[in-house]
Amino acid sequence: MLRRTTLHFTSKITLFSLPKLHFSTLSSSSSPFYQNPKKILSQSDIKNLVFSQYHHGKFHNLLQNVVALPSFLLTACHNLKPNDNNTLTLDSVSTHFFSLQELSYHLSTNQFDVNVCGFTIPPSSVKGKPLVLPNLKLKVVIEAIRMILESIYDDRFVTFCYGGRVNMGRHTAIRYLKNSVENPSWWFTVCLNTAKFENKHVDRLCRVMEEKISDEALIGLIKVLFESEIVSIQLGGCCLGRGFPQECGLSSILINIYFNSFDKEIQELRLKTSRENPRVDDNDLAEGYQRNAFYKPLKIYAVRYLDEILVITSGTKMMTLDLKSRLVQILERDMEFGIDKVKTVIHSATSEKIEFLGMELQAVKPSVLHPPMSQKAIRARKKYLRQKEVRALELRNAKESNRKKLGMKIFSHVFKKMKRANGFKTDFQIESEVNQIFDSWAEEVMQDFLESVDDRWEWHRMLSAGDFLSLKRIRDQLPLELVDAYDNFQEQVDRYLNPIKAKRMLEEQVKIAEEEEERKYSDQTVADLTKLCIKVEAPLEIVKKAVKLIGFTNHMGRPRPISLLMVLEDADIIKWYAGIGRRWLDFFCCCHNFRKLKIIVSYHLRFSCILTLAEKHESSKKEAIRHYTKDLKVSDVDGVEEMYFPTEREVKMMGDNDLIDPNPVDGSLGMTLIRLASDEPSYCCAAHFCDRRDTIVYRIRLLQNLLNLDLFDRSKWVPGMGAIHENLNKRCIPLCSDHISELYLGRLTLQDTDYASLLHVD
Repeated sequence: MLRRTTLHFTSKITLFSLPKLHFSTLSSSSSPFYQNPKKILSQSDIKNLVFSQYHHGKFHNLLQNVVALPSFLLTACHNLKPNDNNTLTLDSVSTHFFSLQELSYHLSTNQFDVNVCGFTIPPSSVKGKPLVLPNLKLKVVIEAIRMILESIYDDRFVTFCYGGRVNMGRHTAIRYLKNSVENPSWWFTVCLNTAKFENKHVDRLCRVMEEKISDEALIGLIKVLFESEIVSIQLGGCCLGRGFPQECGLSSILINIYFNSFDKEIQELRLKTSRENPRVDDNDLAEGYQRNAFYKPLKIYAVRYLDEILVITSGTKMMTLDLKSRLVQILERDMEFGIDKVKTVIHSATSEKIEFLGMELQAVKPSVLHPPMSQKAIRARKKYLRQKEVRALELRNAKESNRKKLGMKIFSHVFKKMKRANGFKTDFQIESEVNQIFDSWAEEVMQDFLESVDDRWEWHRMLSAGDFLSLKRIRDQLPLELVDAYDNFQEQVDRYLNPIKAKRMLEEQVKIAEEEEERKYSDQTVADLTKLCIKVEAPLEIVKKAVKLIGFTNHMGRPRPISLLMVLEDADIIKWYAGIGRRWLDFFCCCHNFRKLKIIVSYHLRFSCILTLAEKHESSKKEAIRHYTKDLKVSDVDGVEEMYFPTEREVKMMGDNDLIDPNPVDGSLGMTLIRLASDEPSYCCAAHFCDRRDTIVYRIRLLQNLLNLDLFDRSKWVPGMGAIHENLNKRCIPLCSDHISELYLGRLTLQDTDYASLLHVD
């Protein structure tokens, strides 16, 4: 028996007070956004609308005049909707889900009740805590508030603030570290104690927002969201920025607002250090020192991704210690955070690796990132070039043979026509085409001939040596025109056929190539002695531990089947493996050891999937490979073969793609969706704003509950790997065929579903 999850909510929440407004004041506004509520706003429209409320240095009445707009709420719905071809309209949302006009009225008149829009999932164990989640209507309001805060604060954030911003994700931060950080000597990460965002932090956050926003209703609504635990921020953990349902969509922007003053302190320190240690150009050095002096200015680099902070210096250890103490003092005194002093220690950038954003960083020489070719590779390249020259020579000889045969045929045909019919007549004018063909042949032949020094030497000797026209007594007896023609001819012979000039040109080209190679070698040697870069690597040991924990491999490290997945359809099994594999590849594509990670995906995951399919159908591995192939092809209902798992060639061709910001693989690794057999009536799809009712109910099974593991036990759980909240274990969710496929493939997360659609199994 399936039934909806029972709604619970604490009674201690009180609504904020605000003078009541009549809806007629909202609808009578002269703004075009009020007059056209069915329009989805662009980013520029949102900014113009928000900044239209800016007066006397602050933003006023944002909840009433901006958030409450039907067009603004419709845009928030559009942002929450998964990417597909269907476009949301005001009427479709109001018909199938909830009335945007009514929501707009409640927001504008201060009648919006958070208690009705949130519900509580009771704990699954005695020691557990209840999980408070918003329904779809409250998610729209939260997204609208996020859009407001993004328009106000995004341009005010510092450049090293990443996470929760457009095109400012993990890979963008890694690209900054690889391309901009020079000669790091010491670094450290500021590790916050695992703690919840408490009331004192919320009060400080509201005071920070009140410096720019004069709207008691909006600030009060954010306070209510914190008090009701719908917005719950867990600092120092592994839940932020991973697409988990326990993370609210408002958390990232609020964290960035809270840390903005801390970021400004770091920025001032960086600018002060840059002014005191300016960059010195070669022109500023004394004469004679440009080539031998290498000036390394003192620099401070910083990267913050939500609650993860990395600081890098190119100075001394004492200077780095002073900087760490100052930043820790700011966080403890001003930000009121607890700092893990054991983990917040400085490390040598060259001799110690440091973990950041789920990856390992280390300072290395440039030759480590771009190593020179080995002797074996050089020999292989020379062999390839020789083979290429031989193939080109064979092709050229074949072309010459074909030209001779074709030319003889043309001349023979023309000669016969001329002999028999006193002329050559045709209905087509082919003179220009024939001239063009012969011109191209002649040009290619002359080019090939002039490339040979020996042939040019022979022709130059025959055309210039032993000619009586070069004698003075003979030249005096000849006409001047003949002498000038002979001299002009000799000039052309010397110009085009002189082997000495050709030999000099070839020697000059060889010399230039050798000098360029020596210059590159010297530059690389100098760079190795004077420069350090950052190498980013995937933590392979952690990845292997995750592979073993999930059950992809046995204790010997060989692929094995996963029995839990055998109840799924073949296509769903392949999609589940493909979602994990693609997420791993997308997440670690910027790493230097990406090739080793490809082996884990292309071998361990691929053959674990093959073995799972083989055990499901009680067949051998060879039979499964024969049926599905190594590319794991599966046929749909219409018999069309589809491939979800990346092929071996596709994996081989994958490379760095810094512009993406994929979610980590934690959510896909720690969750499986098992299809339930039930005669219950169909439910509406749980994906945001999907009105399909041809759904199937799936049970959520979580890894930590299946294995009975403690997430804080580093000896058993994977370090740095987050997990979906345990209260969602064994909950059921209805999904249509399209969105269950997207969820398996990792393109959607549980954050993209309506939590009110969760079902409870009696």
